Amino acid sequence: MLVGALSHSGRFRGVFCEQMTFGHLAEAMHRVLVELGGTPQLWRTDRMATIVIPGTERLTVDAAQAAKHYGVQITVCPPRRAQRKGVVEAAIKYLTRSWWRSAPVTTMGQAQRSLDRWSVDVADQRPGPGGAVGAVGAAEPLRALPAAAYPAMIAVERKASRSALVAFEGNRYSVPPGYAARTMTVRARVGEPVLQIVTATGELLATHRRAPAGAGQLVRSVEHAAMLEQAVLAAFTTEHACRRKVNRPPGQEALADLARLKGLTTAPAPVIDLGRYAALEVAC
Repeated sequence: MLVGALSHSGRFRGVFCEQMTFGHLAEAMHRVLVELGGTPQLWRTDRMATIVIPGTERLTVDAAQAAKHYGVQITVCPPRRAQRKGVVEAAIKYLTRSWWRSAPVTTMGQAQRSLDRWSVDVADQRPGPGGAVGAVGAAEPLRALPAAAYPAMIAVERKASRSALVAFEGNRYSVPPGYAARTMTVRARVGEPVLQIVTATGELLATHRRAPAGAGQLVRSVEHAAMLEQAVLAAFTTEHACRRKVNRPPGQEALADLARLKGLTTAPAPVIDLGRYAALEVAC
């Protein structure tokens, strides 16, 4: 999923995230604001369930606390206002035509790096009333960001692989080998450099440094590596392997039963005398 922000000058920045939970949204929005160089005093948002309580005009508790953290005001787009939402939809259409349709990407990390380059090299170079969009946007009066991002919690369920690795944000993190092929939860707080992996009952299995999203890194602790090595060595055996099954062709009784079931004759096939072929060869 793409979380993006469009400034008043038309400058666009976007961040990919795998889910639409508030933790993913809060982290993506902070990264977008860092790319823009600050935050405006007013955030205009759609009626998404992570921001607005469904059926009401009130913000969720997390959204209100995040707005207080950044010192901004969140305004929800009123219904049936096509002109206000049309500006954002036009930016999404431009993004789709100019970048997404021809982007040579296969992973989320590649897509993020490609989008960042396109935003600076293509989108920011569009001409506007006061010059290039990027130059005008850089001069916008934005407020400074707080020292740290809003500490929202990201929690996703993952199933460990046979090699006791859990995938998260394009990276893999180790767990004890006894928990391979089990479902567990990865927890990470926005802005913190570590993450935790816990079981369904809340038991802490591992704490790792959080690698950059989409980096493709494998993070395995020394303890988990030693435990996995012991488990692999313990699985070795000196016993003989199972003998292969012998290929035994069907016997006469089986062939007779097959012929009877198919309604075929049970007469045996004629025996070919090779001596007759030898006599014919001598005669020729």
